[in-house]
Amino acid sequence: MMAIDGKLILATKFGVRTQALAISKQGLRRAAMVATMILALATTHQLLGQDTVVNLDPGQTEISFTVGATFHSVHGMFKLKTGTLRFDATTGKATGLIVVDAVSGESGNRGRDRKMHKDILESPQYPEIVFTPVRVQGHVNAEGESQVQVQGLIRLHGTEHQATMEAQVTVVGNRLNANTHFTIPYMEWGLKNPSTFMLRVSNQVQIDVRTTGRIVPRAR
Repeated sequence: MMAIDGKLILATKFGVRTQALAISKQGLRRAAMVATMILALATTHQLLGQDTVVNLDPGQTEISFTVGATFHSVHGMFKLKTGTLRFDATTGKATGLIVVDAVSGESGNRGRDRKMHKDILESPQYPEIVFTPVRVQGHVNAEGESQVQVQGLIRLHGTEHQATMEAQVTVVGNRLNANTHFTIPYMEWGLKNPSTFMLRVSNQVQIDVRTTGRIVPRAR
C-alpha cells in the first residue's frame, strides 16, 4: 500500500508539475502576443509623431460645387491639379499646397460655364485656386476614422482668405481618405454674383471634396 501510495503521490506531484509547465507556456505565449501588440502600437504612434506627408491622388479626387438659385441649384465639378499636405501630429503645424484647376470648372451648361469663367472666376487670368494648409487640429488615428479641422488660406481670384474645414479622415495602411464640406462666400471675397432680373443666385457656394492620398512618413 505504501508503494502504491508512493506512486500515487509521485503521479500527483508529476501531474502538478506538468500542469504548471503548461500554464507557464501559455502565459509566455500570451505575454509574447501582448508584447507584439504593444510594439506594433508603439511603432504606429511613432509614425504619427513624425512629420507626415500625404500626397493626394488627382485621379481619386472629386471637387464638387453647388450654388442655390431661384428655380434650381447649379451643380458642377473642378479637377485637382496637385496636392501635398505635410503635418506634425504632435504640434499640429502643417504646410503644403493643394492646387485646383480653375479652368476645369464645369456645370454641364456651356453658356453658363462660359459666363462663369469669363465674368466670375476670370480663369484665363486666375487659372488656379490654391489652398495652403497651416494647421491640423485633432488627432489623426493611425488606423480607422478621425475627425479633424484643417486651417489654412485659400487663394481665389488673386486674393487670399482664411478658411477652416471640418474633415472626416479614414486611414487604411498607407492610404488616407478624406471628406470635407465647406462654404465659400464668394461675393464677400470679391467675385461677382451672376444674378439677373429673373434669376437670383445665392451669394455663397457649397464645396464638397472627396480625396484619397498616400501617407509617407518624413525623416527628420
